Amino acid sequence: MKVVLFEPQIPQNAGNVVRTCSVTGCGLIFVRPLGFCIEDRWLKRAGLDYWEGVSLDVVDSLDDLVEGAESSFVFFSSKAKRLYTQEKYHLDHLLIFGSETHGLPRSFTQKWEERGVTIPMKHGARCLNLATSVGIGLYEAIRQTKMLCR
Repeated sequence: MKVVLFEPQIPQNAGNVVRTCSVTGCGLIFVRPLGFCIEDRWLKRAGLDYWEGVSLDVVDSLDDLVEGAESSFVFFSSKAKRLYTQEKYHLDHLLIFGSETHGLPRSFTQKWEERGVTIPMKHGARCLNLATSVGIGLYEAIRQTKMLCR
C-alpha cells in the first residue's frame, strides 16, 4: 500500500505523513510540484528520524502514475459521495490525497469519479488536516486488510 500526496504544500503535514508511513510500513509518493524542498528543515523536523524507514518516490504526473499503475487506487475528496469505509482496500492500493490548498484537479476527480471516497464532516466544514485525513484513510485500509503494509 502506498500513500500519494498530490502537490503537498505544507512541510509539517508531509513530515507527519512520513511518520505515519514509517510506522505502518507503507510507501509514500509525492507528486510535483512540491510547496517545499525535501531538504526543508521543517519537513525533516516533523518527520524526525522516520525518513530512513520510508520508501519515498517523487513523480511529475498524477495521471501517468494512476494510468500506469498495476494496482488499484482510491482518492479522498470532500466532494466525493461514497464513504471511505465503503471502499474495499487491498494491500496494493494507492491512497491518493490532494493538496492542502487546492485539493485534486477537477479533471482528475471527474475522470475517476467512481474511485473517490470521502471522510464525513459536519455540513459547512472546510476540510480536515491532510495528515489527519491520511491517518484516517490509511488505518481503515489497514483495519480491512488486517495487516500492516509491507
